[in-house]
Amino acid sequence: MNKTTRINLIMRYINNRSQFTLKELMQEFDISRSTAIRYVRTIEDLGLPLVSEPGRNGGYVVMRNQVLPAIHFTTDEIKMMFIAFMATRNQQLPYLTSRRTVTEKLLGLIPITQQDDLLVLSQQLVFDGTHPQNSNLLDRADLPDPVLEALIQQLLISQCMQITDNHGQTYQIAVTHLYHEQSQWWLEFIKLDTTTLVQLPLAKITGVAAAQNDLDSQTIADKLKAATPKPNVVLQLGATAVSRFKRYHPFSLSLAYTDPYQMQGILRHYLPSTTDEIAFFGDWLQFLGEDVTVVQIPAALRDYLKRRYN
Repeated sequence: MNKTTRINLIMRYINNRSQFTLKELMQEFDISRSTAIRYVRTIEDLGLPLVSEPGRNGGYVVMRNQVLPAIHFTTDEIKMMFIAFMATRNQQLPYLTSRRTVTEKLLGLIPITQQDDLLVLSQQLVFDGTHPQNSNLLDRADLPDPVLEALIQQLLISQCMQITDNHGQTYQIAVTHLYHEQSQWWLEFIKLDTTTLVQLPLAKITGVAAAQNDLDSQTIADKLKAATPKPNVVLQLGATAVSRFKRYHPFSLSLAYTDPYQMQGILRHYLPSTTDEIAFFGDWLQFLGEDVTVVQIPAALRDYLKRRYN
């Protein structure tokens, strides 16, 4: 067994325990005390947070969600992280509890002379979530919905879960995507009882729990294929329309490019027949401009476009 393989095995052994001793490592992997100490130091250097406790009942403790060991960043790397953090303003970043605290910690990692540079950048750089009149102004929506973290924690355990909506209805679902659009988080999932694909704003979800029955990834993939309806919208997009598509398009839409320079493409999509969906898609279609060739659209969308943009 080479050194890299043994270190990986020891890391898995350590990570599955809240506490361990050098003697346990020596017995488990048949190594000397000096070798065990050397491996522990190597694993600490790799980033696994360990705390040593001296004494007869001491050993090593694996830290959980606490202060991580020191990691060295270059000044440019800190600037990059600071700017990336700025770009998340008013985006309901998961696990964020205090933007000010994180900002102060990032600033504290670099010299005072360069802190001023970052403060200047914070006033000048504008992102999608930045308030146009005051870059330091944060919306109430900057902090994430409490359900978001619970949903992510459950998603890390299983793709299947049980959710409760704001009407008190409970569903057994398989999550396909969790995404951020229109200044809020959305959950795309398959309802397991009806095998239908649903997109629901996270604001309408009030509870998350473990699923009654879990499914493997292949079964979920089969259900997703069965839940995905055949396209009833087919459009050919020219260069101008492709450019506007890249500027904004709903999450559920994807473009198949038909040339190597990505200047033309074909859009295939299933459009539900609800009034809101028809109106939204029709208005977005007008946003794409005249460089669109209609191959197929449902009659309801055609009628809406005639009434709205005659």
